[in-house]
Parts: sequence; C-alpha cells; structure tokens
Amino acid sequence: MRQFLAVLYIGLSLAANAAVADTSALEAMREGSMKKLLFSDPTPVSEEVFTHADGGEFRLSDFKGKYVLVNFWATWCAPCRKEMPMLSELQTEFGGDAFEVVTIATGRNDINGIKRFLGEIGVDNLPLYLDPRQGLARDMAVLGLPITLILDPEGNEIARMRGDAEWNSESAKAIISTLIGEAAEG
Repeated sequence: MRQFLAVLYIGLSLAANAAVADTSALEAMREGSMKKLLFSDPTPVSEEVFTHADGGEFRLSDFKGKYVLVNFWATWCAPCRKEMPMLSELQTEFGGDAFEVVTIATGRNDINGIKRFLGEIGVDNLPLYLDPRQGLARDMAVLGLPITLILDPEGNEIARMRGDAEWNSESAKAIISTLIGEAAEG
C-alpha cells in the first residue's frame, strides 16, 4: 500500500509540475495587449444562470468539455466594439469541439440594440447571451468592461484579462492553438 501511495504522490507531483510548466509556456507567448492576460490556478466558476436571446437558460458549466473564451461586454462599451470583430475571428478560426467563444452582454442591453451593434460591426457568428441583472458578472467579479476569461475543459477559470485586447493577434492565436493542442493530446 505504501508503494502505491508513493507512486500516486509522485504522479500527482509530476502532473502539477507539468501544469505549471504549461502555464509558463503560455505566459511566454503573451505579446502586446495579450500581456494583460493573467493565468491562474484553475478556479471554479459561478453557477449563476444567464440567458440566450431566445429565452433559453445557461450556466458556464454547460460548456464543459472544451476551452471557452468568455467575454463580458455591453453595447455602450467602446473597447467592446473594438474587440468584438477580433473575437469573431477567433471563433471562425478555432471554434468547434475543442474551443468556443462565448460573449455575454451584461447589464442593460436591449436585444434590438445588441443585434444592431453586431450588425454595424459585421459580426454574425457570436452568441446572443444576456446577463441583464449582472448576477453572473457579480459572481465572477467582473468589475468594468470588457473582461475576458478562459475556462479549461473541466469548466474552471484559468486566465483573465481586464480591458480589451487584440484577440486576432499572433500571440492570442498561439495561446489558443496551444491550449487546443493540449486538449487534443490529453
């Protein structure tokens, strides 16, 4: 039994060290505005409900099984207008079984205003999720907009960015590509 526990402990230690090494590698990829992306130990996310424009209810845990880039935004937010087309580009390039961009309009955002906003900037491939009472945003400590989180396939937050970023940059794409590659290998 002691040998089993020793082997288990060594295996867990190696896995923990590998996770730290992976984060270090990802941190080294950050350039330009992506330097604001801060990686952290996996942290559970809120189970607060948010809705889709068609009325369906969701939780962040509904997206388990893939890496998810969650962006909290609003129609009145100028930096959000700037980065939304870049998030759309990420979804076009990487969206699928291993990765998804989930945009959540938080606060007072009229659905017609959201559709007009997205139409004006030419974005048609991102979801119309809403957090009108900001319950999810509050639970996730979203202070200011935009805030972007990266969730791992287990549904834990592993990175956070305050403010806008160039999500279509080579740096951002390298980070997402590496995460997806790790998911495919694991």
